[in-house]
Amino acid sequence: MLDIKFVRENPDVVKENIRKKFQDQKIPMVDEVIALDQENRNIKQEVESLRANKNKISKQIGALMAQGKKEEAEEVKKEVAASGAKIDELSAREKEVEEKIKTIMMTIPNIIDPSVPIGKDDSENVEIERFGEPVVPDYEVPYHAEIMESFDGLDLDSARKVAGNGFYYLMGDIARIHSAVISYARDFMINKGFTYCVPPFMIRSDVVTGVMSFAEMDAMMYKIEGEDLYLIGTSEHSMIGKFIDTILPEDTLPRTLTSYSPCFRKEKGAHGLEERGVYRIHQFEKQEMIVVCKPEDSKMWFDKLWQNTVELFRTLDIPVRTLECCSGDLADLKVKSIDVEAWSPRQKKYFEVGSCSNLGDAQARRLKIRVNGENGKYFAHTLNNTVVAPPRMLIAFLENNLNAVQLLQNFLLHLHAELFIHRPAHLHPTLSSYIPPAPRTTDFRCPWAVGRKMAILTFSSAPRRPNNPSVPASPDTAQASRRQSRPPVRSCKSSYNAAGHQIIPAPHPTDPIE
Repeated sequence: MLDIKFVRENPDVVKENIRKKFQDQKIPMVDEVIALDQENRNIKQEVESLRANKNKISKQIGALMAQGKKEEAEEVKKEVAASGAKIDELSAREKEVEEKIKTIMMTIPNIIDPSVPIGKDDSENVEIERFGEPVVPDYEVPYHAEIMESFDGLDLDSARKVAGNGFYYLMGDIARIHSAVISYARDFMINKGFTYCVPPFMIRSDVVTGVMSFAEMDAMMYKIEGEDLYLIGTSEHSMIGKFIDTILPEDTLPRTLTSYSPCFRKEKGAHGLEERGVYRIHQFEKQEMIVVCKPEDSKMWFDKLWQNTVELFRTLDIPVRTLECCSGDLADLKVKSIDVEAWSPRQKKYFEVGSCSNLGDAQARRLKIRVNGENGKYFAHTLNNTVVAPPRMLIAFLENNLNAVQLLQNFLLHLHAELFIHRPAHLHPTLSSYIPPAPRTTDFRCPWAVGRKMAILTFSSAPRRPNNPSVPASPDTAQASRRQSRPPVRSCKSSYNAAGHQIIPAPHPTDPIE
């Protein structure tokens, strides 16, 4: 939301900005809100004058009564009453005018950054940079829902019966990958210095209107019937709302938070084949990052935020690119926005997996998030960015690693516990036609972190018996023999599990990898 003083003093700038966003129907609002602002200031001035006069003549009533001039006193009382009635009338009009001003000001779009390319919609967004080499395999990549179903990891039919279209059941290993991605993204951002937070999943209407435009609200939000509560469409909403009506000491900035939440969205409109499955859904989970900072730091933080997302996807060896959102694709509160898109080998194109936005002081102005600086109070700047949002991110991960048997199989391991689960080194048999066979011996670095540790997983073609001296050998030779005759095992971490599989220590990220 713009400052009314800025609109008053720069109407042509505001109108030109509206034209750049291809919202010409809003141009008359500029003159309308300026006229309402003038009326509001006139009302305030008149009310102030009436109150001063009322207070002045009210003092005469007592003196007149003391002098026995009851008739004159009664005339003054009538004059005071008339002034009071006029003040009440003007005050009611003042509230009405101020409400109209607020509605219009919340509709007029924010001033976009000069670097934003001019375009009508997302088809005119501008590619900035690519990270990683996009690969089209020499075999057909199945539809993402088929990949998940081949692992018995996706049930859309049951979800449709339970909740309708746009919902899903994730099962087994696919559900575990989903959770692993969220856990990895959480720790990734914590290691970047962000404070982890689990926010409320519902917010009040004043927070909703504080963080987004009316058009976005109508297209996205689910309203809780009979209550002043909405289900969040992204944790950014409740995370920025955390600072509503606050005055932040300047020396406590920036506030950098990363949050987990489920997200609920209406996702209105018809969608094509590629947006079905688990691509465009009414419920999903997301790891988000937000920053509240000084105005002069917002550009720097904007670059840091989208770079974090690019880095995370590249640690998973997923090719990505960044797109500068054009003027017509920017939501009304945004100053500048960059989309991060992942490569889809199936579609042979990139698709959106995250969005980074600088909102300037728009949200802070609506929510009254102020900073107490050396030279007085001012509005903070707010930014947000998607860290990762499965299941959409799972599409990118599965498609890009479908031919990397070891990588995919390792990601099926349990990430939330200290022990990894050992499985055969081959993938699900239903995918054998799409994936080359796994090599018998492979050493590689696992691409995710458990806490601050990187895991090394080793596939060995030779049967191996634990030789850790801290673990006594079993006196049962038959048992030992059975253990030695088992299929190849994976070793990872420092002791042994119930099956007798060795677990080796996971090195620190700074340790050299041989």
